[in-house]
Amino acid sequence: MQKSYSRPVQLGLVLLTSLLVVARLAHAQPAVWEIDPEHFSIAFEAGHIGYQKQLGLFLEGSGNFRYDPDTFEFTAGRVEIQAGSVFTNLIARDNHLRGRDFLNTRRNPLIIFEAAEYVPGNYAAPGTLAGNLTLLGETHPIVLGVTINKQAKYPFGHRRETLGISAQTIISRSKWGMDYGVAGSLVGDEVTLRFEFEALRQ
Repeated sequence: MQKSYSRPVQLGLVLLTSLLVVARLAHAQPAVWEIDPEHFSIAFEAGHIGYQKQLGLFLEGSGNFRYDPDTFEFTAGRVEIQAGSVFTNLIARDNHLRGRDFLNTRRNPLIIFEAAEYVPGNYAAPGTLAGNLTLLGETHPIVLGVTINKQAKYPFGHRRETLGISAQTIISRSKWGMDYGVAGSLVGDEVTLRFEFEALRQ
């Protein structure tokens, strides 16, 4: 026999169902996280004639991504780096890096990373983030090792939910056509890229 419910109970069931649907929809959409420009360090290092690893920074960058820290679901991400903001603490070297031998910033002002797939890590190994890096107008896939350092409400200031992330990869710059100094190992082909940042939940 089919049960019949009173009108108040029917309304309650409808309301409960609607709330569950809304909750599922909200849960199905990973939150947007915006990288805090005040806490975004973009570093690189490359060998110099075998004597040392030259360190450098990009001083200007921005980015955001969609991520659910409860389910580890990642759907999209994009980072833009101003190539002309390169800094190695020597004006002549920085100008050389901005020129045609290296970054060619007049023709390629942006370095862009578009993330595609995230696999979470565990206590034994960092996670991985696969995507495409566009440099000098060429796009090739890369994979970064990613460690999520902390997720919590910020203890002061904006007091918003914040993710702290470390990420790193090694690329061969000649793959993007940047081959100056590779012959004779004057400047190393392998370049380590490192990202340290905090991201705010929107």
